[in-house]
Amino acid sequence: MKLRQKVIFLAITPLILALFAIALAVRHQAATLAQLQRDTIQQAYLASKEAELRHYVALASHSVAQLVDSGRKDPATLDEAKRILGALSYGDDGYFFVYDMQGNNLMHPRQPELVGQNLWDLKDQDGNPTIQRLLQRARTGGGLERYFWVKPSTHKAAPKLGYVVAMPEWGWMLGTGIYLDDVDQALAKIDAQQSGNIDNTMLWIAAIAIASALAVGSSGLALNVSELRVADAKLKALAQRVVESQEEERARLSRDLHDGISQWLVSIKLQIEAGIIRLGGDAGQRQAAQTVFEHTAEQLNDVLGEVRRISHNLRPAILDDLGLAAALAHLAEEATLSSAIPVHFAAEGATDHLPDMANTVLFRIAQEALTNIGRHAGASRIDIALAGDAAGVTLTVRDDGAGFDAAGIALHPQRGIGLRNMMERIEAIGGQFDISSSAAGTTVLARAPNHGTPT
Repeated sequence: MKLRQKVIFLAITPLILALFAIALAVRHQAATLAQLQRDTIQQAYLASKEAELRHYVALASHSVAQLVDSGRKDPATLDEAKRILGALSYGDDGYFFVYDMQGNNLMHPRQPELVGQNLWDLKDQDGNPTIQRLLQRARTGGGLERYFWVKPSTHKAAPKLGYVVAMPEWGWMLGTGIYLDDVDQALAKIDAQQSGNIDNTMLWIAAIAIASALAVGSSGLALNVSELRVADAKLKALAQRVVESQEEERARLSRDLHDGISQWLVSIKLQIEAGIIRLGGDAGQRQAAQTVFEHTAEQLNDVLGEVRRISHNLRPAILDDLGLAAALAHLAEEATLSSAIPVHFAAEGATDHLPDMANTVLFRIAQEALTNIGRHAGASRIDIALAGDAAGVTLTVRDDGAGFDAAGIALHPQRGIGLRNMMERIEAIGGQFDISSSAAGTTVLARAPNHGTPT
Protein backbone atom coordinates (compact mmCIF):
# COMPACT_ATOMS: atom_id res chain seq x y z
CA MET A 1 0.00 0.00 0.00
CA LYS A 2 1.39 3.36 -1.02
CA LEU A 3 1.97 6.15 1.48
CA ARG A 4 -0.87 8.26 0.11
CA GLN A 5 -3.28 5.34 0.38
CA LYS A 6 -2.11 4.66 3.91
CA VAL A 7 -2.72 8.28 4.87
CA ILE A 8 -6.19 8.21 3.33
CA PHE A 9 -6.97 4.95 5.11
CA LEU A 10 -5.74 6.38 8.41
CA ALA A 11 -7.89 9.45 7.82
CA ILE A 12 -11.06 7.52 6.94
CA THR A 13 -10.78 4.90 9.68
CA PRO A 14 -10.90 7.31 12.66
CA LEU A 15 -13.78 9.16 10.96
CA ILE A 16 -15.82 5.97 10.58
CA LEU A 17 -15.03 4.92 14.15
CA ALA A 18 -15.95 8.35 15.48
CA LEU A 19 -19.23 8.38 13.58
CA PHE A 20 -19.99 4.87 14.80
CA ALA A 21 -19.36 5.96 18.38
CA ILE A 22 -21.53 9.02 17.81
CA ALA A 23 -24.29 6.82 16.40
CA LEU A 24 -24.20 4.60 19.48
CA ALA A 25 -24.26 7.63 21.78
CA VAL A 26 -27.10 9.23 19.83
CA ARG A 27 -29.08 6.00 19.87
CA HIS A 28 -28.61 5.58 23.61
CA GLN A 29 -29.50 9.21 24.27
CA ALA A 30 -32.52 9.06 21.98
CA ALA A 31 -33.77 5.90 23.69
CA THR A 32 -33.35 7.54 27.09
CA LEU A 33 -35.17 10.68 25.99
CA ALA A 34 -37.92 8.59 24.41
CA GLN A 35 -38.44 6.73 27.68
CA LEU A 36 -38.55 9.99 29.60
CA GLN A 37 -41.07 11.37 27.12
CA ARG A 38 -43.17 8.24 27.43
CA ASP A 39 -43.13 8.42 31.21
CA THR A 40 -44.05 12.09 31.14
CA ILE A 41 -46.95 11.52 28.77
CA GLN A 42 -48.16 8.57 30.82
CA GLN A 43 -48.04 10.54 34.06
CA ALA A 44 -49.83 13.51 32.52
CA TYR A 45 -52.50 11.29 30.96
CA LEU A 46 -53.11 9.38 34.18
CA ALA A 47 -53.23 12.61 36.19
CA SER A 48 -55.94 13.95 33.89
CA LYS A 49 -57.86 10.68 34.20
CA GLU A 50 -57.62 10.76 37.99
CA ALA A 51 -58.98 14.31 38.08
CA GLU A 52 -61.73 13.26 35.68
CA LEU A 53 -62.75 10.35 37.92
CA ARG A 54 -62.95 12.56 40.99
CA HIS A 55 -65.17 14.93 39.04
CA TYR A 56 -67.47 12.13 37.90
CA VAL A 57 -67.90 10.72 41.41
CA ALA A 58 -68.56 14.19 42.77
CA LEU A 59 -71.31 14.68 40.17
CA ALA A 60 -72.82 11.28 40.95
CA SER A 61 -72.80 12.00 44.69
CA HIS A 62 -74.43 15.35 44.04
CA SER A 63 -77.16 13.75 41.92
CA VAL A 64 -78.40 11.68 44.91
CA ALA A 65 -77.45 14.16 47.63
CA GLN A 66 -81.06 15.24 48.12
CA LEU A 67 -82.14 11.64 48.78
CA VAL A 68 -79.19 11.03 51.12
CA ASP A 69 -79.81 14.23 53.06
CA SER A 70 -83.48 13.38 53.49
CA GLY A 71 -82.48 10.74 56.05
CA ARG A 72 -84.78 8.13 54.52
CA LYS A 73 -83.57 4.55 54.10
CA ASP A 74 -86.73 2.86 52.89
CA PRO A 75 -86.51 0.56 49.83
CA ALA A 76 -88.27 3.09 47.60
CA THR A 77 -85.70 5.77 48.39
CA LEU A 78 -82.77 3.39 47.88
CA ASP A 79 -84.24 2.10 44.62
CA GLU A 80 -84.68 5.66 43.37
CA ALA A 81 -81.02 6.42 44.17
CA LYS A 82 -79.93 3.27 42.31
CA ARG A 83 -82.09 4.25 39.35
CA ILE A 84 -80.52 7.72 39.19
CA LEU A 85 -76.96 6.37 39.48
CA GLY A 86 -77.64 3.60 36.98
CA ALA A 87 -78.84 6.15 34.42
CA LEU A 88 -75.59 8.12 34.66
CA SER A 89 -72.90 7.22 32.13
CA TYR A 90 -70.07 8.74 30.14
CA GLY A 91 -68.36 7.44 27.03
CA ASP A 92 -68.74 3.89 25.78
CA ASP A 93 -67.54 2.19 28.96
CA GLY A 94 -68.15 4.77 31.68
CA TYR A 95 -70.70 3.82 34.37
CA PHE A 96 -71.21 3.85 38.13
CA PHE A 97 -71.54 0.85 40.47
CA VAL A 98 -72.81 0.41 44.02
CA TYR A 99 -71.88 -2.21 46.66
CA ASP A 100 -72.73 -2.56 50.31
CA MET A 101 -69.93 -2.88 52.83
CA GLN A 102 -70.24 -6.68 52.86
CA GLY A 103 -69.36 -6.95 49.18
CA ASN A 104 -72.89 -7.41 47.79
CA ASN A 105 -73.43 -5.81 44.40
CA LEU A 106 -76.44 -3.51 44.60
CA MET A 107 -76.32 -1.82 41.18
CA HIS A 108 -74.30 -2.43 37.99
CA PRO A 109 -75.88 -1.02 34.80
CA ARG A 110 -73.49 -2.81 32.37
CA GLN A 111 -73.46 -6.21 34.12
CA PRO A 112 -76.91 -6.64 35.67
CA GLU A 113 -76.22 -10.34 36.25
CA LEU A 114 -73.92 -9.30 39.12
CA VAL A 115 -76.68 -7.50 41.03
CA GLY A 116 -77.51 -9.33 44.25
CA GLN A 117 -74.30 -11.40 44.22
CA ASN A 118 -71.73 -11.28 46.99
CA LEU A 119 -68.36 -10.61 45.34
CA TRP A 120 -66.30 -10.33 48.51
CA ASP A 121 -63.99 -13.16 47.46
CA LEU A 122 -63.72 -12.09 43.79
CA LYS A 123 -60.10 -11.92 42.61
CA ASP A 124 -58.66 -10.54 39.39
CA GLN A 125 -56.18 -12.28 37.07
CA ASP A 126 -53.28 -11.32 39.36
CA GLY A 127 -54.96 -12.88 42.39
CA ASN A 128 -55.85 -9.58 44.04
CA PRO A 129 -59.17 -9.40 45.96
CA THR A 130 -60.78 -6.67 43.87
CA ILE A 131 -63.91 -5.87 45.90
CA GLN A 132 -62.11 -6.12 49.23
CA ARG A 133 -59.52 -3.58 48.10
CA LEU A 134 -62.19 -1.21 46.79
CA LEU A 135 -64.13 -1.44 50.06
CA GLN A 136 -60.97 -0.87 52.08
CA ARG A 137 -60.20 2.20 50.00
CA ALA A 138 -63.74 3.52 50.55
CA ARG A 139 -63.57 2.94 54.32
CA THR A 140 -60.33 4.95 54.57
CA GLY A 141 -61.89 8.04 53.02
CA GLY A 142 -62.13 7.05 49.38
CA GLY A 143 -59.68 7.34 46.54
CA LEU A 144 -58.11 5.63 43.56
CA GLU A 145 -57.53 1.91 43.09
CA ARG A 146 -56.12 -0.11 40.17
CA TYR A 147 -57.55 -3.50 39.26
CA PHE A 148 -58.68 -5.64 36.31
CA TRP A 149 -62.32 -5.79 35.21
CA VAL A 150 -64.28 -6.97 32.18
CA LYS A 151 -64.65 -4.12 29.68
CA PRO A 152 -68.27 -3.94 28.42
CA SER A 153 -67.38 -2.98 24.85
CA THR A 154 -64.92 -5.85 24.36
CA HIS A 155 -66.07 -8.37 27.01
CA LYS A 156 -62.42 -8.90 27.94
CA ALA A 157 -60.57 -8.16 31.17
CA ALA A 158 -58.64 -4.89 30.97
CA PRO A 159 -56.69 -2.76 33.46
CA LYS A 160 -58.94 -0.22 35.13
CA LEU A 161 -58.42 2.83 37.32
CA GLY A 162 -61.30 3.09 39.77
CA TYR A 163 -62.37 5.78 42.20
CA VAL A 164 -64.64 4.90 45.13
CA VAL A 165 -66.19 6.74 48.06
CA ALA A 166 -68.23 5.56 51.01
CA MET A 167 -71.87 6.58 51.59
CA PRO A 168 -72.08 5.85 55.33
CA GLU A 169 -75.69 7.01 55.59
CA TRP A 170 -76.77 3.94 53.61
CA GLY A 171 -73.76 1.68 54.14
CA TRP A 172 -72.89 1.90 50.41
CA MET A 173 -69.76 2.14 48.36
CA LEU A 174 -70.19 4.29 45.23
CA GLY A 175 -67.59 4.11 42.50
CA THR A 176 -66.69 4.40 38.86
CA GLY A 177 -63.60 3.78 36.74
CA ILE A 178 -61.79 4.33 33.47
CA TYR A 179 -60.25 1.48 31.49
CA LEU A 180 -56.55 1.95 30.81
CA ASP A 181 -56.10 -0.23 27.73
CA ASP A 182 -56.53 2.90 25.60
CA VAL A 183 -53.58 4.41 27.46
CA ASP A 184 -51.46 1.35 26.68
CA GLN A 185 -52.42 1.54 23.00
CA ALA A 186 -51.56 5.24 22.83
CA LEU A 187 -48.20 4.61 24.52
CA ALA A 188 -47.49 1.71 22.17
CA LYS A 189 -48.12 4.03 19.22
CA ILE A 190 -45.74 6.59 20.71
CA ASP A 191 -43.11 3.86 21.21
CA ALA A 192 -43.47 2.82 17.56
CA GLN A 193 -43.08 6.40 16.36
CA GLN A 194 -40.04 6.98 18.54
CA SER A 195 -38.47 3.73 17.40
CA GLY A 196 -39.01 4.78 13.79
CA ASN A 197 -37.43 8.17 14.47
CA ILE A 198 -34.39 6.52 16.05
CA ASP A 199 -34.02 4.18 13.07
CA ASN A 200 -34.27 7.10 10.65
CA THR A 201 -31.60 8.95 12.65
CA MET A 202 -29.31 5.94 12.44
CA LEU A 203 -29.83 5.79 8.67
CA TRP A 204 -28.97 9.47 8.37
CA ILE A 205 -25.80 8.97 10.42
CA ALA A 206 -24.84 5.98 8.26
CA ALA A 207 -25.42 8.06 5.11
CA ILE A 208 -23.35 10.88 6.55
CA ALA A 209 -20.58 8.42 7.44
CA ILE A 210 -20.49 7.02 3.91
CA ALA A 211 -20.59 10.47 2.35
CA SER A 212 -17.85 11.69 4.69
CA ALA A 213 -15.65 8.71 3.91
CA LEU A 214 -16.07 9.25 0.19
CA ALA A 215 -15.37 12.96 0.58
CA VAL A 216 -12.21 12.32 2.57
CA GLY A 217 -11.05 9.71 0.10
CA SER A 218 -11.66 11.99 -2.89
CA SER A 219 -9.96 14.90 -1.20
CA GLY A 220 -6.99 12.75 -0.27
CA LEU A 221 -6.53 11.63 -3.88
CA ALA A 222 -6.81 15.20 -5.15
CA LEU A 223 -4.53 16.93 -2.66
CA ASN A 224 -0.92 16.56 -1.84
CA VAL A 225 -0.37 14.74 1.42
CA SER A 226 1.93 17.35 2.89
CA GLU A 227 -0.33 20.26 1.94
CA LEU A 228 -3.36 18.49 3.34
CA ARG A 229 -1.54 17.80 6.59
CA VAL A 230 -0.50 21.44 7.06
CA ALA A 231 -3.88 22.84 6.05
CA ASP A 232 -5.73 20.44 8.31
CA ALA A 233 -3.56 21.36 11.29
CA LYS A 234 -4.09 25.07 10.72
CA LEU A 235 -7.82 24.62 10.24
CA LYS A 236 -8.22 22.60 13.42
CA ALA A 237 -6.26 25.12 15.46
CA LEU A 238 -8.25 28.04 14.02
CA ALA A 239 -11.60 26.28 14.51
CA GLN A 240 -10.71 25.45 18.10
CA ARG A 241 -9.77 29.04 18.85
CA VAL A 242 -12.95 30.35 17.22
CA VAL A 243 -15.16 27.92 19.11
CA GLU A 244 -13.50 28.66 22.43
CA SER A 245 -13.72 32.39 21.86
CA GLN A 246 -17.39 32.24 20.87
CA GLU A 247 -18.36 30.05 23.79
CA GLU A 248 -16.54 32.25 26.30
CA GLU A 249 -18.18 35.38 24.92
CA ARG A 250 -21.64 33.82 24.77
CA ALA A 251 -21.32 32.52 28.32
CA ARG A 252 -20.21 35.93 29.54
CA LEU A 253 -23.03 37.75 27.79
CA SER A 254 -25.75 35.25 28.70
CA ARG A 255 -24.70 35.33 32.35
CA ASP A 256 -24.34 39.04 32.94
CA LEU A 257 -26.05 41.13 30.23
CA HIS A 258 -29.51 40.79 31.75
CA ASP A 259 -28.36 40.90 35.33
CA GLY A 260 -26.21 43.99 34.97
CA ILE A 261 -27.93 46.45 32.70
CA SER A 262 -31.51 45.41 33.39
CA GLN A 263 -31.13 45.92 37.14
CA TRP A 264 -29.79 49.41 36.59
CA LEU A 265 -32.59 50.18 34.16
CA VAL A 266 -35.15 48.99 36.69
CA SER A 267 -33.58 51.28 39.27
CA ILE A 268 -33.63 54.19 36.81
CA LYS A 269 -37.25 53.46 35.93
CA LEU A 270 -38.24 53.48 39.59
CA GLN A 271 -36.35 56.74 40.17
CA ILE A 272 -38.03 58.37 37.17
CA GLU A 273 -41.43 57.20 38.36
CA ALA A 274 -40.68 58.51 41.85
CA GLY A 275 -39.49 61.79 40.35
CA ILE A 276 -42.62 62.13 38.19
CA ILE A 277 -44.78 61.63 41.26
CA ARG A 278 -42.80 64.26 43.16
CA LEU A 279 -43.15 66.75 40.29
CA GLY A 280 -46.85 66.98 41.11
CA GLY A 281 -46.14 68.03 44.72
CA ASP A 282 -45.06 71.23 46.39
CA ALA A 283 -41.79 73.06 45.85
CA GLY A 284 -39.92 70.77 48.18
CA GLN A 285 -41.16 67.73 46.33
CA ARG A 286 -40.22 69.25 42.97
CA GLN A 287 -36.76 69.99 44.34
CA ALA A 288 -36.52 66.38 45.46
CA ALA A 289 -37.66 65.29 42.00
CA GLN A 290 -34.86 67.33 40.46
CA THR A 291 -32.41 65.57 42.76
CA VAL A 292 -33.80 62.24 41.69
CA PHE A 293 -33.48 63.12 38.00
CA GLU A 294 -29.91 64.30 38.52
CA HIS A 295 -29.09 61.03 40.20
CA THR A 296 -30.83 59.21 37.37
CA ALA A 297 -28.65 61.00 34.83
CA GLU A 298 -25.59 59.92 36.79
CA GLN A 299 -26.84 56.33 36.74
CA LEU A 300 -27.34 56.51 32.97
CA ASN A 301 -23.68 57.38 32.67
CA ASP A 302 -22.92 54.34 34.77
CA VAL A 303 -25.07 52.23 32.44
CA LEU A 304 -23.18 53.51 29.42
CA GLY A 305 -19.93 52.68 31.15
CA GLU A 306 -21.25 49.22 31.90
CA VAL A 307 -22.13 48.66 28.23
CA ARG A 308 -18.64 49.62 27.18
CA ARG A 309 -17.11 47.34 29.78
CA ILE A 310 -19.26 44.34 28.79
CA SER A 311 -17.43 44.01 25.50
CA HIS A 312 -14.21 43.30 27.40
CA ASN A 313 -14.89 41.55 30.67
CA LEU A 314 -18.39 41.81 32.03
CA ARG A 315 -18.49 42.09 35.80
CA PRO A 316 -20.07 44.60 38.21
CA ALA A 317 -17.46 47.34 38.41
CA ILE A 318 -18.38 48.20 41.96
CA LEU A 319 -17.47 44.67 43.06
CA ASP A 320 -14.04 44.88 41.46
CA ASP A 321 -13.34 48.34 42.90
CA LEU A 322 -14.81 48.16 46.40
CA GLY A 323 -15.58 44.53 47.28
CA LEU A 324 -18.83 42.81 48.17
CA ALA A 325 -19.62 44.63 51.43
CA ALA A 326 -19.02 48.07 49.97
CA ALA A 327 -20.95 47.14 46.82
CA LEU A 328 -23.97 46.05 48.86
CA ALA A 329 -23.77 49.22 50.97
CA HIS A 330 -23.81 51.29 47.79
CA LEU A 331 -26.68 49.18 46.45
CA ALA A 332 -28.65 49.88 49.65
CA GLU A 333 -28.07 53.62 49.26
CA GLU A 334 -29.24 53.55 45.65
CA ALA A 335 -32.32 51.50 46.52
CA THR A 336 -33.23 53.95 49.31
CA LEU A 337 -32.92 56.86 46.93
CA SER A 338 -34.78 55.23 44.05
CA SER A 339 -37.69 53.62 45.90
CA ALA A 340 -38.11 55.92 48.94
CA ILE A 341 -38.00 52.77 51.11
CA PRO A 342 -35.25 52.91 53.76
CA VAL A 343 -32.71 50.15 53.12
CA HIS A 344 -30.32 49.42 55.99
CA PHE A 345 -27.09 47.51 55.45
CA ALA A 346 -24.83 45.87 58.03
CA ALA A 347 -21.76 43.64 57.64
CA GLU A 348 -19.82 41.59 60.15
CA GLY A 349 -16.98 39.11 60.02
CA ALA A 350 -14.64 38.39 57.13
CA THR A 351 -16.57 38.94 53.89
CA ASP A 352 -13.74 39.56 51.43
CA HIS A 353 -12.33 36.05 50.98
CA LEU A 354 -14.90 34.70 48.49
CA PRO A 355 -14.05 33.92 44.84
CA ASP A 356 -15.14 36.48 42.29
CA MET A 357 -18.01 34.30 41.05
CA ALA A 358 -19.44 33.92 44.56
CA ASN A 359 -19.26 37.69 45.12
CA THR A 360 -21.11 38.25 41.87
CA VAL A 361 -23.79 35.71 42.77
CA LEU A 362 -24.49 37.26 46.19
CA PHE A 363 -24.56 40.74 44.70
CA ARG A 364 -27.03 39.64 42.00
CA ILE A 365 -29.25 37.92 44.56
CA ALA A 366 -29.38 41.12 46.59
CA GLN A 367 -30.28 43.08 43.46
CA GLU A 368 -33.02 40.63 42.49
CA ALA A 369 -34.42 40.62 46.03
CA LEU A 370 -34.59 44.42 46.15
CA THR A 371 -36.28 44.48 42.75
CA ASN A 372 -38.92 41.98 43.88
CA ILE A 373 -39.54 43.88 47.12
CA GLY A 374 -39.98 47.15 45.27
CA ARG A 375 -42.44 45.60 42.82
CA HIS A 376 -44.54 43.38 45.04
CA ALA A 377 -43.95 43.61 48.80
CA GLY A 378 -45.29 47.05 49.74
CA ALA A 379 -42.61 47.19 52.45
CA SER A 380 -41.72 50.16 54.65
CA ARG A 381 -38.25 48.92 55.65
CA ILE A 382 -35.59 46.64 54.17
CA ASP A 383 -32.59 45.19 55.99
CA ILE A 384 -29.53 43.70 54.24
CA ALA A 385 -27.02 41.80 56.35
CA LEU A 386 -23.71 40.24 55.30
CA ALA A 387 -22.00 37.86 57.71
CA GLY A 388 -18.73 36.05 57.04
CA ASP A 389 -16.89 33.23 58.75
CA ALA A 390 -14.20 30.72 57.86
CA ALA A 391 -16.60 28.50 55.92
CA GLY A 392 -18.28 31.14 53.79
CA VAL A 393 -20.45 34.24 53.65
CA THR A 394 -24.18 34.54 54.36
CA LEU A 395 -26.39 37.20 52.77
CA THR A 396 -29.75 38.01 54.37
CA VAL A 397 -32.36 40.33 52.84
CA ARG A 398 -35.39 40.97 55.04
CA ASP A 399 -38.46 43.21 54.53
CA ASP A 400 -41.64 43.94 56.49
CA GLY A 401 -43.95 43.69 53.47
CA ALA A 402 -47.14 41.74 52.86
CA GLY A 403 -45.41 38.42 52.13
CA PHE A 404 -46.45 35.76 49.60
CA ASP A 405 -46.75 32.02 49.03
CA ALA A 406 -43.08 31.26 48.41
CA ALA A 407 -43.57 27.57 47.61
CA GLY A 408 -46.47 28.18 45.22
CA ILE A 409 -44.74 31.01 43.33
CA ALA A 410 -41.49 29.03 42.96
CA LEU A 411 -43.31 26.11 41.33
CA HIS A 412 -45.53 28.22 39.06
CA PRO A 413 -44.45 27.76 35.39
CA GLN A 414 -44.99 31.41 34.44
CA ARG A 415 -44.18 33.18 37.70
CA GLY A 416 -41.34 33.18 40.17
CA ILE A 417 -38.66 33.58 37.49
CA GLY A 418 -36.64 35.83 39.81
CA LEU A 419 -36.74 33.26 42.61
CA ARG A 420 -35.63 30.48 40.27
CA ASN A 421 -32.80 32.66 38.99
CA MET A 422 -31.57 33.23 42.54
CA MET A 423 -31.79 29.51 43.36
CA GLU A 424 -29.96 28.47 40.21
CA ARG A 425 -27.21 31.03 40.77
CA ILE A 426 -26.42 29.94 44.31
CA GLU A 427 -26.66 26.23 43.42
CA ALA A 428 -24.18 26.76 40.58
CA ILE A 429 -21.48 27.69 43.12
CA GLY A 430 -22.42 24.95 45.59
CA GLY A 431 -24.18 27.31 47.99
CA GLN A 432 -27.47 27.22 49.85
CA PHE A 433 -30.64 29.24 49.32
CA ASP A 434 -33.72 29.63 51.50
CA ILE A 435 -36.73 31.92 51.47
CA SER A 436 -39.45 32.27 54.07
CA SER A 437 -42.48 34.54 53.85
CA SER A 438 -45.51 35.40 55.96
CA ALA A 439 -47.84 38.31 56.56
CA ALA A 440 -45.10 39.86 58.72
CA GLY A 441 -42.59 40.00 55.85
CA THR A 442 -40.14 38.01 53.75
CA THR A 443 -36.59 36.82 54.41
CA VAL A 444 -34.19 35.73 51.67
CA LEU A 445 -31.06 33.89 52.83
CA ALA A 446 -28.17 32.88 50.57
CA ARG A 447 -24.93 31.28 51.76
CA ALA A 448 -21.85 30.99 49.53
CA PRO A 449 -18.95 28.70 50.46
CA ASN A 450 -15.42 30.01 50.21
CA HIS A 451 -14.18 27.10 48.06
CA GLY A 452 -15.53 28.56 44.82
CA THR A 453 -17.60 27.06 42.07
CA PRO A 454 -17.85 23.24 42.22
CA THR A 455 -16.32 21.26 39.42
